[in-house]
Amino acid sequence: MPVRLPITAAAAGAALLLTAVTGTTPAAADHVRGGARLDRVTFGDPYADCTIGARSPDSVVYPGTEVEPYLSVDPRDPNRVVTVFQQDRWSDGAARGLAASWTKDGRTFHENTLPFSACAPGGADFERASDPWASTGPDGTVYASGEGVDYTKSTRSALLTVTSRDGGRTWRNLTTTHVDEEPFFNDKPSITADPVRRGTAYQVWDRLDNDPPGPSSLDGPGYISLTRDGGRTWSEARLFVDTSAVPDTQTIGHVIVVDPRTGTLYDFFDQITHSADLSTVIEAHYAVVTSTDGGETWSAPTTVARDTSVPEVDPNDPAKTLRAGSTLPSPAIDPRTGALYMAYEGSDFSGGAYDSVQLVRSTDGGRTWSRTPALISPKGVPAFSPSIAVEKRGNVALTYYDLRFLKPGNTTTLPTAYQLATLAHGDPRLRSERRISRIFDWLEAPDAGGYFLGDYQGLAAAGDGVRAVLTETNSGAPRNRTDVYSGSLRTR
Repeated sequence: MPVRLPITAAAAGAALLLTAVTGTTPAAADHVRGGARLDRVTFGDPYADCTIGARSPDSVVYPGTEVEPYLSVDPRDPNRVVTVFQQDRWSDGAARGLAASWTKDGRTFHENTLPFSACAPGGADFERASDPWASTGPDGTVYASGEGVDYTKSTRSALLTVTSRDGGRTWRNLTTTHVDEEPFFNDKPSITADPVRRGTAYQVWDRLDNDPPGPSSLDGPGYISLTRDGGRTWSEARLFVDTSAVPDTQTIGHVIVVDPRTGTLYDFFDQITHSADLSTVIEAHYAVVTSTDGGETWSAPTTVARDTSVPEVDPNDPAKTLRAGSTLPSPAIDPRTGALYMAYEGSDFSGGAYDSVQLVRSTDGGRTWSRTPALISPKGVPAFSPSIAVEKRGNVALTYYDLRFLKPGNTTTLPTAYQLATLAHGDPRLRSERRISRIFDWLEAPDAGGYFLGDYQGLAAAGDGVRAVLTETNSGAPRNRTDVYSGSLRTR
């Protein structure tokens, strides 16, 4: 369970037009699996010559690696897609910078840089960047967010945003929405464009205080900043999920989904209570808070499900740590009915032995939730990093990594594949599944607190189906260990 410790400094906003740096674009898909065409969206390394960011002689940068992708689809045109990802991951936190790829035909991607670190042209003055996220509003404005961090010249962590009004070709309105120094550390920001309030978007994150007053040694409430003018300006960050009543408690993984019928906002997160020395998790559960006035006021938290996740490891060699989506909820809403879904990693179906992909549902606006979760990934197979989306007909799609191809006794490789599960009308009894990736070796990924494909991947509704973005590794390529792929997927 994460405790992410400090790093950040004094807020400032900047409006800046940043021109796209376009990369090469392949003409054909890299592979087709299960009827899904996946196109590579990452090409080359725009930060290959950057020498900023080494924390210590033990810091290792993995050049040519792209990890932790997310995506956004223009609600007006499912072929207009923007993906965002970390570029050149460091072993001890964050990456040289963040980057993006955009397409207007759904297949041919063009890469550019995001200005969230000093490695990027015109970038913010931070040594590294992390946690990319993107969301597109009803007018086509793309909002991208991330985190800038320093490790050597200071101990700052900041929340950053930019916008694009041309489908991701160029980025402008670089803004620091919040910044702190130790003992505070800002972590895991996400950004959501409001589908009904034009020009409105919400950035949410957890703000860890590693030296709060009183008996606690940790406090980690949720914070929010919002824009009402299309990302030109952002509100002062403010607390909206309070954890001070329970000592040594943090939140993580805040994500907002919006009911397009009513405009109601739902913020999902994991709440974790630690022992006083932070060595043990005492209790953890997923929760949701609700706003009916555009994020101005919020309800008290409602428990969604217990967090029963266990350490992510190679099951044949538990000394090999993996790093995936544990403790991070993936929520979605049915745009026709308002039914809410949350996918997450949990060990309920293995007796605490390993994580599976689990799903809970609410049909009353988040007031009550499934008494027991549904198992989505195959029984008896470790599975990781679920993403969820509900397409316009109400069919629910989930994507995830699993280890079904790992043979007993194999401790040299970790065969991994990415799966798509579809639940017709959201009913787990009407589940179908197919593989959409190559089978690849997870152990080729960068080692960053575990073999790292990203703390999350991405999935979004797109036309009559969904669109996924995911990370795969490359074997025998130490200077190009990973690439990111995206494809449009049928759900029926």
